[in-house]
Amino acid sequence: MANKKYFIGVVLPTPILEKVEALKEELFHEFGLKGALRSPAHITLHRPFEWREEKENRLITCLQNYRSNSSFNVKLHNFSFFEPRVVFIDVVRSELLNNLHKELRQHVKLQLNILNEDDNMRGFHPHVTIANRDLKKPMFYQLHEYFKTQTFEAEFNCTCFSLLKLHQKWEVHHSFSFNSSE
Repeated sequence: MANKKYFIGVVLPTPILEKVEALKEELFHEFGLKGALRSPAHITLHRPFEWREEKENRLITCLQNYRSNSSFNVKLHNFSFFEPRVVFIDVVRSELLNNLHKELRQHVKLQLNILNEDDNMRGFHPHVTIANRDLKKPMFYQLHEYFKTQTFEAEFNCTCFSLLKLHQKWEVHHSFSFNSSE
């Protein structure tokens, strides 16, 4: 069997997920942007990595063994940008989310030797991408002008994280509840 691609993230719960997915669909219909449609709306905790599919059970067991202290609230607030190619919904800074990111990265690094590229030296900037990859500079600036005047507010209780696997697009492969081995 070959290597498959995976990443770890917090997938937004319904109905926030549906609201963000509708926004991504609107960008597809209005501007032909489909890059962000390749994955469900999420906050990345560990960037994509390759793993041998026949060892997938080891990966799942490792993630099941990770323990987080408790659930916590996540607030989404307005739009922001990584110039010149990414439009996203901003996530309000949270020590608990930062700790989850840091501890989970360290856990998979120690247990499985999976590295996370040190977040391109930018540090952890939690966000929910709505346009990327196929967003060209001229359209980026057009969307920047539009989204800098728009608002977006949502809040949810984060109770789990997910392992996503790339098939034709990224799909939730397994979810892991905090303080549980479900």
